[in-house]
Amino acid sequence: MKKKLIALAAAALMVVALAGCSSSSSSSSASASAAGSASAPAVKLVKEGTLTVGISPDYPPFENLENGQIVGFEPDLAAALGEKMGVKIEFASLNFDAILTAVDAATQIDCGISGFSIDPERAKLVDFSTSYFVDDLAVATMKAGAFTSEEALKGEGVRIAVQSGTTGESYIQENFPGAEPVAFTNSNDCFAAMAAGKVDAVCTNAAVVASMVSKSYTDAAIIANYATGEEYGVAVAKSNPALLAAINKALAELEADGTIEKISSKWL
Repeated sequence: MKKKLIALAAAALMVVALAGCSSSSSSSSASASAAGSASAPAVKLVKEGTLTVGISPDYPPFENLENGQIVGFEPDLAAALGEKMGVKIEFASLNFDAILTAVDAATQIDCGISGFSIDPERAKLVDFSTSYFVDDLAVATMKAGAFTSEEALKGEGVRIAVQSGTTGESYIQENFPGAEPVAFTNSNDCFAAMAAGKVDAVCTNAAVVASMVSKSYTDAAIIANYATGEEYGVAVAKSNPALLAAINKALAELEADGTIEKISSKWL
């Protein structure tokens, strides 16, 4: 009987010891998990609960001002991103060529969504999300203008309007050596200058050119398209990798559930 009691007591002590080890192990595991969570980078936003988006609303159909409201493909895309990420969306209207610098500074805006083609030079300053749209370049002239062919535009003394800081500007500099690229802050000013006879042509993204000549400048025509396959992405500060990851996750979900295609069908 005494031996039996001793055995039972030993067994009880062993159970307690094992329970203690298990509790300690669980506690350590929980602590490690918490430590891992704490070390994960947090999404940094200029304004808590709000994604502040830098945009240049002068690039229809991607973004434009209508009755004081910023509308277009990318404002709708930004709104959809906000829903997926669980944050409000606030737009900061900036000149196109000032947005990436503001993204890098990360004090005024969190990201830039304004027809940014992903290219190596820009990627030195900011990070880009996965692509959400692919576009080309196009050139338009007035139907009654002096230069109505691509070859004519490659001659000396030709003035071609481009938006400052864009791939259209780079393309004209590299492929139209005889022409003078004339930079404007936005595509609306490019087309207005062409209509007024101040420049001979406009070069910018194909979807923008198509929208302009079909809606606002019906006396102009597209004379050349260039299959550059430019991929648009959201610009994010290199110092905010968690925000980039959150945007990429949201974009993947919007692609998978058909939202991006729906927005494209509405505007493009």
